[in-house]
Amino acid sequence: MGESLFAEPLLWLIVGAEIGFWVFLLAGLGARYVLRRRGLGAVLLLGVPLMDLVLVTASTVDLATGGAPSRVHGLAALYLGITVAFGHPLVRWADVRGAHRFAGGPAPVRPPRGGVARTRYEWREYGKVVAAWVVTAAVLLLLSVAGGRAFPAPGAWPEDPMWSWLATASLAAGIWFVVGPLWATVFPGSGDREHTGVR
Repeated sequence: MGESLFAEPLLWLIVGAEIGFWVFLLAGLGARYVLRRRGLGAVLLLGVPLMDLVLVTASTVDLATGGAPSRVHGLAALYLGITVAFGHPLVRWADVRGAHRFAGGPAPVRPPRGGVARTRYEWREYGKVVAAWVVTAAVLLLLSVAGGRAFPAPGAWPEDPMWSWLATASLAAGIWFVVGPLWATVFPGSGDREHTGVR
C-alpha cells in the first residue's frame, strides 16, 4: 500500500505544494524585510495561494480525464481546506514577527490566557477549523463531479477512498470543539486583560 501511495504523482504534487508554500513565504518575507524590497516581497507572497490553485487544478483534471478516485485525491482536498483556512493567518503571523524582528515593528500580541477574551479567541480559531472543513467538502464535491461520481451519504464516508478524509476531518473538528471553544466557554478561567488576542 505504501508503494502504491507514493507512486501517485498527485501525492508528490501535494508535497511540492507544501514545500512551495514555505519557499514562497520565506522568500517573500525575506525580500520584504531583509532586502527591503516590498514590491518583490508582495509578488513572492502571491505564490502561496498559487500553490493551492495548481493543486486543485491538477486534482480536477486528473479525475476529469479518467483518473481513478483515490485517497490521494481526498488528501489533496483536505490539504487545500487547511491551507485556505489557515494559510493567510499563518502568513500574517509570520509577517508580524518578520516586521518586529527586521523592521522595528510592534511586538506580536500573545493570545489571551483566560476570561471572555480567551473564549472569543478560541471561537475565532475554531471558525478556521469550520472553514477548513467546508472548503475540504467543497473541493471533494468538485472532484466528485469532475470524476462523474455520486455524492456519498455521510455514513459511507469512512469507506470511500476520497471522502474518508472528510470523516477524519469531522472527528478532528469535533475533538477541537471540545478542547477549544467548548472548554473555554464552560471553564473560562480568569482573564488577562492585557492580551486582547491575535486577530
